[in-house]
Amino acid sequence: MSDLKFKINAHSESPARTNVKARNFEIIVDEPKELGGTDQAANPVEYVLAAFAGCLNVMGHLVAREMKFELRGLEINIEGDLNPAKLFGKSDKDRAGYKQITVCLKPDCDADKDTLEKWVHEVESRCPVSDNIQNETRVKVEVAGKVSAGNGGCCCC
Repeated sequence: MSDLKFKINAHSESPARTNVKARNFEIIVDEPKELGGTDQAANPVEYVLAAFAGCLNVMGHLVAREMKFELRGLEINIEGDLNPAKLFGKSDKDRAGYKQITVCLKPDCDADKDTLEKWVHEVESRCPVSDNIQNETRVKVEVAGKVSAGNGGCCCC
């Protein structure tokens, strides 16, 4: 199977608010007031957790169907700990991202414990967002060659 390419386009509406287009969808990213935003949307690190939950949900249902048990519903609770000192330029002691993420899956099903252990292992190992969080992914950040209003001369644009 060939690779799938996913793309977004985003622009800054303010120092703390970003408007993102993903296919035909608009996503607003903002910060809480205490971090300089207007608190009109989730912030970037909350969206990371939301993306993780969405991926776990899709994979949970897909794997349950493959394992031939009915998953009537799935509650997903995720929390992450990060030290904001690096992002605010106060310290280089910790990394900027999450130090730890804890996931609690509460499946509504009649599967036994052994089946659920196999299910959760398969879900986690096949979830692309889990894979991106747990493993290094090469990231290349470029600045557009000729920067001016309305000119996104970046090689990827």
